Amino acid sequence: MKKVLITGAAGFLGSHLCDRFINEGYHVIGMDNLITGNLDNIEHLFPNENFEFYNHDVSRFVHVPGKLDYILHFASPASPIDYLKIPIQTLKVGSLGTHNLLGLAKAKGARVLIASTSEVYGDPLVHPQTEDYWGNVNPIGPRGVYDEAKRFQEAITMAYHRFHDVETRIVRIFNTYGPRMRLNDGRVLPAFIGQALRGEDLTVFGDGSQTRSFCYVDDLVEGIYRLLMSDYVEPVNIGNPDEITIKDFAEEIIRLTNTSQEIIYKELPQDDPMQRRPDISKAKAILDWSPRVSRSEGLKITYDYFKSLPEDKLYQKEHNSFEKYIVK
Repeated sequence: MKKVLITGAAGFLGSHLCDRFINEGYHVIGMDNLITGNLDNIEHLFPNENFEFYNHDVSRFVHVPGKLDYILHFASPASPIDYLKIPIQTLKVGSLGTHNLLGLAKAKGARVLIASTSEVYGDPLVHPQTEDYWGNVNPIGPRGVYDEAKRFQEAITMAYHRFHDVETRIVRIFNTYGPRMRLNDGRVLPAFIGQALRGEDLTVFGDGSQTRSFCYVDDLVEGIYRLLMSDYVEPVNIGNPDEITIKDFAEEIIRLTNTSQEIIYKELPQDDPMQRRPDISKAKAILDWSPRVSRSEGLKITYDYFKSLPEDKLYQKEHNSFEKYIVK
């Protein structure tokens, strides 16, 4: 039985990846320090003899006994509400954490896939974004702690591939959604649905003309799996190119939830990207991958998930206990 280590295993994407690899017949080692992850996401896996969990911060030395075939590095805060609260930890998991896991991959002879992000493109001057675009990023702005952590992550990954011959893969993830997202994590889709379920007006930052492209989580996981099993070592965009403005998306959520809320507008945050749409030509050609789940279908599944949550979850504030995890 092949063995895979998945960091960020208790998070939104990490937990879905744990499910996929368990279903594919792997022995899965999940690792998470639970700063932004939630054990509820993987609780169903604990009785499985092919799943084990380590509560560990990958910014510190990572040791896994025995053989290891694959590593998927998904440990990182991924929403502005997270990385603006814990900027140092965000930088550390992208730099020290990635360094530790690349070293582990080298020691074990394992193939490692690094989760990068469309944020490496910053506020793009090229649209849609292709993998050969170098980006337009403000390294000292508030979002720089996330953007530059991911850009460094890509750089050190390619260095390990070129200098140490480590088998590496890099996925650039665009906006993804689905069950197990945190309702109040600050990202646009759960924020809109949460506001609708609470009977609040939907908050749009700026004039709503900025665009996003939303990929359902099952499609993303399929693309990641295919990339891991491929022979391609350079970054690959995985996302849904179906682009929509934030204003139109807010109106779509109001129709989906059958609520009567209005849209209110607030000032656009600094360096918030105006356009997001992946060029997935490379994923189509190399991985024979493209998204299959329509936004209407995926949103219905996601809305039903959020609607099924206990009422107290709708009003729960995020990360009231951050401080107990933080080493400044």
